[in-house]
Amino acid sequence: GKHVEILDAKTREKLCFLDKVEPHATIAEIKNLFTKTQGKSLKDEDVLQKLPVGTTATLYFRDLGAQISWVTVFLTEYAGPLFIYLLFYFRVPFIYGHKYDFTSSRHTVVHLACICHSFHYVKRLLETLFVHRFSHGTMPLRNIFKNCTYYWGFAAWMAYYINHPLYTPPTYGAQQVKLALAIFVICQLGNFSIHMALRDLRPAGSKTRKIPYPTKNPFTWLFLLVSCPNYTYEVGSWIGFAIMTQCLPVALFSLVGFTQMTIWAKGKHRSYLKEFRDYPPLRMPIIPFLL
Repeated sequence: GKHVEILDAKTREKLCFLDKVEPHATIAEIKNLFTKTQGKSLKDEDVLQKLPVGTTATLYFRDLGAQISWVTVFLTEYAGPLFIYLLFYFRVPFIYGHKYDFTSSRHTVVHLACICHSFHYVKRLLETLFVHRFSHGTMPLRNIFKNCTYYWGFAAWMAYYINHPLYTPPTYGAQQVKLALAIFVICQLGNFSIHMALRDLRPAGSKTRKIPYPTKNPFTWLFLLVSCPNYTYEVGSWIGFAIMTQCLPVALFSLVGFTQMTIWAKGKHRSYLKEFRDYPPLRMPIIPFLL
């Protein structure tokens, strides 16, 4: 067998020495031999025999702090906004003043906005449970606080204004609402289509990466022009929601979301270009021909 010594990545002190480890041992098995500390640079599937090591393999472990599963993260991030928005929609006491407790808005657009907002987050929750495959099992616990502050805070801010007793419907009335609803629905369908296409690209359990291409579904044809159409559709949904509600906090939420998703899309685009020589040259990260 091989000898494996495990050192602390910061201090370089020897944490333990594993004697006679099977050459076929995967990194996951070695991690299990050495408590449950997460080693990030080596993937769980890496086989010891194939790593560039002599008879003694030295592994460095870095303590990444408390970790939490991605599914837990997303369920917390998305269940929050769903619930918070509804508190404002139903005007629970202590939000708008006593005489408005549990009253209902007389504007159709307010009810429609609630349906759209709720639909969006229910869709996300269901996708997290049944569609997404997560390549990394966990993320640092502190990230969840940051993300929840963002999602929950914005949900409360938007909901406060949209469901406010003094809320006024958009300038161009029903026409504006219908147009905005169409944008929202199309983008939600598009976003879902892209998530399904990406899931079908990678069979369960495999980690092989492939270039995503358009399928028979017209919503996936955006893959001809952008690397991350799921983000394009996501931003589109929120722009639709902003037009529908004509509400400044929604516009800001769209802008912040767009900024973050552009960063993610550029990163993904770069990794595609690095990994695949034949990557379609026409594609941009998030906005066709522009960005």
